[in-house]
Amino acid sequence: MNLANKITMARMMLIPLFILFFAEYPAWLIERSAFFEYIQAYGRYWALAIFILASATDKLDGYVARRYNQITNLGKLLDPLADKLLISVALIMMVQTGLVATWIAVVIIAREFVITGLRMVASEQGVALAADNLGKWKMVLQVVAIAAVLWDNYPFQFITFIQMDELLMLAAVALTIYSGVHYLLNNYRLIKMS
Repeated sequence: MNLANKITMARMMLIPLFILFFAEYPAWLIERSAFFEYIQAYGRYWALAIFILASATDKLDGYVARRYNQITNLGKLLDPLADKLLISVALIMMVQTGLVATWIAVVIIAREFVITGLRMVASEQGVALAADNLGKWKMVLQVVAIAAVLWDNYPFQFITFIQMDELLMLAAVALTIYSGVHYLLNNYRLIKMS
């Protein structure tokens, strides 16, 4: 396994760590364990740091793969899978803790299922569908929005009374929908013509 794929795997291994620090634990466990008491007090900050680190490795593995000619079929499979898992897990955990509305998570995750399904159909026909720039910007905005919500609207709360984390999340949903429709329309024609 090359370095780029190892970085991608490291991103996937950070997801359970994110869950550990972000999860809510029962009071009896927190009272009996200094570790879980610490997680109760500071877990969200650690979860935010882990999320940002994992998100940053997305750019790093892509750079390493291109720079050192380490683009592989395994990497093409694992890289988008790691992205989807990271975003999906973060959203599901945020719904569970009441930080994000359920419909937001459903829309974003459903878009990923639809696009993945389209890519699978294309692959069956021997057509490789590459990610487009809108999809990349969508991912960036999702990461920024999730980080802003995890950081509890900091530092925006000192600048404006507007809930910027909520606005960023709504913008991420809008771009998610738009990029999904755009991708479907552009690539559906390619599949039908093949």
